[in-house]
Amino acid sequence: MILSVTNRPRNVGTPQAAAILYGDWGTSKAYVIGLAFALSGTSAFLLILAVSLLMGVVGLNYIEICRLNPKGGGVYESARKKSEVLGLIGAYFLIADYLITASLSALAAFEYLETGFPQYMAMIAIATIGFLNYFGPRNTGNIAIFAGLITFFSVVSLACFAMPYLKVAWERTTPLHEGFWKNWEYFVGMIVALSGVEAIANTTGVMQLDPGSHEQAPSVHTTAKRAILWVMFEVCLFTSFFGLAVNALPHLHLIDGNILAPHGVLVRDAMLRYMGEVFSGALFGPYFGEWFGWMVSLSFGLLLLSAVNTAIHGLVSLLFVMSRDGETPLFFQKLNRFGVPLFPLIFAALLPSVILCFVSDIRSLADLYAIGFVGAIATNLGVTSLDASSNLSKKSRGFMLVSFAVMVAIEITLMITKPHARGFAFFVVMAGLIARAFVLEQKQKAWANKKVRPKSLQLEPEEEKAPLHYGALLSAVRSVGKTLHFALQEAKAFEQPLFLLFIREQKVLTEEDKSRSWLDDKEACEIFDYAKESSHEMQIKFLYAISNDPVSVITSLAKRLHVSRVILGKTRYSPIVQLLRGNITKEIADALPKEVDLVIIS
Repeated sequence: MILSVTNRPRNVGTPQAAAILYGDWGTSKAYVIGLAFALSGTSAFLLILAVSLLMGVVGLNYIEICRLNPKGGGVYESARKKSEVLGLIGAYFLIADYLITASLSALAAFEYLETGFPQYMAMIAIATIGFLNYFGPRNTGNIAIFAGLITFFSVVSLACFAMPYLKVAWERTTPLHEGFWKNWEYFVGMIVALSGVEAIANTTGVMQLDPGSHEQAPSVHTTAKRAILWVMFEVCLFTSFFGLAVNALPHLHLIDGNILAPHGVLVRDAMLRYMGEVFSGALFGPYFGEWFGWMVSLSFGLLLLSAVNTAIHGLVSLLFVMSRDGETPLFFQKLNRFGVPLFPLIFAALLPSVILCFVSDIRSLADLYAIGFVGAIATNLGVTSLDASSNLSKKSRGFMLVSFAVMVAIEITLMITKPHARGFAFFVVMAGLIARAFVLEQKQKAWANKKVRPKSLQLEPEEEKAPLHYGALLSAVRSVGKTLHFALQEAKAFEQPLFLLFIREQKVLTEEDKSRSWLDDKEACEIFDYAKESSHEMQIKFLYAISNDPVSVITSLAKRLHVSRVILGKTRYSPIVQLLRGNITKEIADALPKEVDLVIIS
C-alpha cells in the first residue's frame, strides 16, 4: 500500500544517526592510508595529519549546518535558501556522489574480502541493501550499528597491536621534501578521507526531534551534534594514528603508484589488513596474524557495505526533499507503509548497479569520486556562511568562511588535475538542469490543458441564492497531505460536492495581488492538479484566495455556500504564535453557524 504524506517518520536516534554517518565517513581509513603512502611515502603522515585537521574543521561546521537545516536535503536544502539554481547544482553533485559511493563501496568491499566475481557480488549486495531499506532507516540504522561496532572493535585492536611500533614509525617519518605545489597536490589526492560527512545533513529529516520542538518548528541539534562528534573523534584520531603506524612496516616498495610488500603482494588498497597481519603476527605468531588480518578485512568489508546503505539512504532523503519542492516528480513523495519513499528507493538501488555494468574498476570510479563530495561540501559551507539571514554567530560564520575558502581551493585543484572528473561533473550538472527544464515544461503544459478553473471568491448573486448543493463540504488545504486525502475520501464516500479552497495568506495586500492568477502559485497548482486527478467524476469546485484574514474567508464561504461541514488541518503555528495572533481554529469554530460541523485533521 502506498501512502502520500508530506513528512517522513522521525525515528532515527543518535546511535542510528552516528552509525549511518560512520558507515560512510569511517570507511576512509580503509583506503586513504595506502593511498597516502603511495603518494608521499614516509612523509605522508604529515599530510594525513593536515587532512585529519580539515576533517575536524568540516565536522564542526556541519554541526551548525544540521542545526540550521533540520528538514534534511543536505546541501540542496541549504543552497536553495540562497538560490534555486545553486541548490540544484549542489544537489546534482551530491546525487552523483551518492551513486558512485554506492558503486565504489560495494565493489571495494568484495575486493577487500577477496571474493570471486566482485562486480556481480557488489550488484547483488546493492539490491539486498536496497530491499532492507524498504523497511525504514531505523532498521538499517540498527544494522549499521552492528557493522560499526565490529569495525570499531577491529580498529581499536589494530591500534593496540600497532602501539609498540609507534617509536619506530616516528623515527622513520621524513619531512616533506618536495615543493609546496607538489605537496598540495598530494594533500588534495588524500582528500577522499573527507568523503561521507555530507551524509549527516541528509539524515536530519528523519532524526528524532529535540525535546520541546515539533514538526512545524523542528530541531535536531542534540542528535546531530552527538552523532557528528562521536564519529569525527574516531575518524580523525585513528586516521592520523594509522597514517603514522604505516611507517613502521618494513620493506615496502613504491612501484607505479602502488605498494609492494616483501612477499610480492600489492597491499595499497588493503593496507589495514596488511598492518594487522604484520603487527599482530610479530607478537603472537604468523597464524594469529593471518587470522587477525582476515578479521580486519571482514570488519572493513562490512563497513564498506554499510557505506552503501548510507549512500542509498542519503539519496532517498535528498530525492524526497526535492520532490516536496517540486524539483522531482510528485510521486517521489509517495511513502510505503514503513514511511519510506518508494520510487526514490528504487532509483537509488538500481542506478549504482547500472554503473557497475559499465565501470567495474575501483581506480576509475575513484577518479570520479572526490569532485562530487568536495563540490557539495564547498557549496554547503559557502551558501550557509554567506547567507546574512542565517542564525550564525560572528565566530562561527568566520570559521565557516575560512573552511569554505579551503574547500574551494581543493575543488579548483581537482578540476585542473582530473580532467575526466571535470567532464563527469559537467555532464551531471547539465543533464540535471536539462531534465529539470523538461519536467517544468511538461508541468506547464499539463496545467494549461487541465480543466481546473478556481472560481473567484466574488460569487454571483444567483449562486448565493441557489448554492450548488445543500450539505456540500468545504476544505481549506495547504498541501497534498492528510487533510486533502480525508476531504476527497469523505466527498466520495457520501457522494457530496466538495469546495476545495487554497488561501495564500499574506499580511500586506497590493492591487497586483487582486489580479494575480492561481496559475502563478506553484503550491496551489500542485494541490488542484492532484485533486483533479483523484476526483474520478466527483463534483469538485476549486477556490483560490489571497488574504490577510483566512478566518473571515473560510467562515464567509461556509455561510454563503451553505456547506454542512468544514474540514481543516491542524494549525501549523507554534503555541507562542497562536498566543500572539489568536487561535485560528477556535475563531473559525466560534464564527461558523451551529448547523455546520467542523472537522480538524491532525
